Amino acid sequence: ATFPTHVKLLPPKGMKAEVLIINGVECEPYLTADHRLMLEKGEEIMVGTKILMKALEVNKAVIGIENNKPDAIIYMKKLSEEYEGISVTALKVQYPQGGEKQLIKAVTGREVPSGGLPIAVGAVVHNVGTVFAVYEAVQKNKPLFERVVTVTGKSVSEPKNLLVRTGTPISMLIEAAGGLPEDTGKIISGGPMMGKALNSTEVTVTKGTSGILILPKEESKRREIKPCIRCAKCVGVCPMGLEPFLLMTLAEKALIERSEKEDVLDCIECGSCSYTCPSDRPLLDYIRLGKSAVGAMRRARSVK
Repeated sequence: ATFPTHVKLLPPKGMKAEVLIINGVECEPYLTADHRLMLEKGEEIMVGTKILMKALEVNKAVIGIENNKPDAIIYMKKLSEEYEGISVTALKVQYPQGGEKQLIKAVTGREVPSGGLPIAVGAVVHNVGTVFAVYEAVQKNKPLFERVVTVTGKSVSEPKNLLVRTGTPISMLIEAAGGLPEDTGKIISGGPMMGKALNSTEVTVTKGTSGILILPKEESKRREIKPCIRCAKCVGVCPMGLEPFLLMTLAEKALIERSEKEDVLDCIECGSCSYTCPSDRPLLDYIRLGKSAVGAMRRARSVK
């Protein structure tokens, strides 16, 4: 999410961090950049975790990893034995387990209140990629100018993880993975659930580029949008307990204040609602519009 690391390391006055949670879940399908990083840079991640523990003045850190990465769990658990206060927790495979609030609930049992921050329940969450970057910054005086990026897709001839400098055109990554397949229908920055489609391969890698997913035409076709049948499947899968069908309707009708009351800003944009909708309604697209409108309204209020 590229949220500024220094902000998380400076809790608001009167609040104290009790536990540091390291996010090694990587629950998005196809993406394996964090998995690879843990296997190849585990020692550095442990040192980075200790640095963050010292900065936050906490004596407990938990690294959460999903059960579909058994090699990473075994390796990180073995390493953690040499570092006091650091433990590794194996989590069940469940999307979106890597969401900040979902991870806190899974690891600590605590629930972050609506509109609240993790520090409200004494937790601070950092991704393994961030932890590795902290290690390099502190131990090697090295700024963050490169990251691991997964380049993959069903038709990609040589899917792989690449260590890439920020500013590198996406086209170079695709060439390194065997070139653009003939049946390419869509190129996505990120994963299939939360990623965003690209309109050019000359877009460059940023600090937040976790993967490049190339989808074939058959998988990327836009299906016909049908009327909502009120099945409530979107409500059932929403990890935040929201009503996506309602939030979409409010966004369509530009009912911004009502959207705010219905907690549209609590949406983590996981895409579960759109994925499960039998009517193929673009729920997430409209919810994003609603969030943007509410954000603009709040900024306008603060200026007055």
